[in-house]
Amino acid sequence: MTAPGSIPLLIVGAGGHARVVADIARLTGYSVAAFLDDVHTARHGTPFCGSVIAGGLEQLSALAHAGVRHAVVAIGDCRARLEAATRAADAGMELAVMIHPRAIHSSDATIGAGTVLVAGAIVNPGAWIGANAIINTAATVDHDCIIEDGVHIACGAHLAGHVQVGRGSWVGIGAVVKERVRIGAQTIVGAGALVLKDLPDGVMAYGSPARVIQHV
Repeated sequence: MTAPGSIPLLIVGAGGHARVVADIARLTGYSVAAFLDDVHTARHGTPFCGSVIAGGLEQLSALAHAGVRHAVVAIGDCRARLEAATRAADAGMELAVMIHPRAIHSSDATIGAGTVLVAGAIVNPGAWIGANAIINTAATVDHDCIIEDGVHIACGAHLAGHVQVGRGSWVGIGAVVKERVRIGAQTIVGAGALVLKDLPDGVMAYGSPARVIQHV
């Protein structure tokens, strides 16, 4: 049941990250109207995390017509998250920003539509976070960074000032990125990597210091 004054929210995704997002939603004035799972069709119609998995993405228009106007995509995979966000917006959904009460973000930082800041995340002054990004648990984005759409900064990763991360890239758990480094689009930085130099588009890099291992 929707609590008085709460806002119905659709969560696209029904895995572990969706549980995290649902927790943030309920702490910040939303009620979870439904989840969608486009992968595991056998779960459609089953209970999940205090609500129900209403189907796959084909249900977007029906839910919008039923009065669910806000959505967030809670899928860890960057490319899939961006694709689902586009479909949700095309169905008339407003992509909600999810910020945990124990995340910290500067008043002059920009946080794009559909982006999620998880507990312990820090976004410092002058940072620009694009749409449908994830700044995960205890990750830090320092001053004047540019984080493009669909990026995932994983748990405990730390970006120094003036770092740029291209669209749809993933900075793995515990990675550290030196100031003024640019990470290209659709690039994967491995867990625990130490990134001291720019990385191009579409590669996987890891190690200390990080080096390109393969193209992706």
